[in-house]
Amino acid sequence: QVQLVESGGGLVQAGGSLRLSCAASGSIVTISKMAWYRQAPGNQRELVALIISSGSTNYADSVKGRFTISRDNAKNTVALQMNNLNPEDTGVYYCSARVYTSGAYSTYWGQGTQVTVSS
Repeated sequence: QVQLVESGGGLVQAGGSLRLSCAASGSIVTISKMAWYRQAPGNQRELVALIISSGSTNYADSVKGRFTISRDNAKNTVALQMNNLNPEDTGVYYCSARVYTSGAYSTYWGQGTQVTVSS
C-alpha cells in the first residue's frame, strides 16, 4: 500500500505565495510521474503541473511563470511553489503519483489540501 500526505495549504491574499509539499510512503519501488491537480467548487479536477523522474515538467497554461513543481526522487517527495496567487487559484489541491509496486504501476492520490486566495 502507498500513502500520499500533503501539507502547506492555507489562506493567502492575492499576490502572495504558498508552497505545497507531498510525501509518498509505503511499498514503493519507483515513481514515474508526480503531479498536482486542483478542484474548485463546481468544477472538474484539473491538472496544474506534473514532473517525471527525469525532471521534465509540464504546466497548465494558467499557472505558467507563477508555479514551479519540483521533486526529490530519493525522498519520494514533490513540491509546488505557487507565487503571485490570484483568487482563481482557489481550490483543493491534490497530489498524485504513478507508483510501481508489487509488479505493476498504479496511481495514488493524497487527501487534498485547501488553498484559498482572497482578493
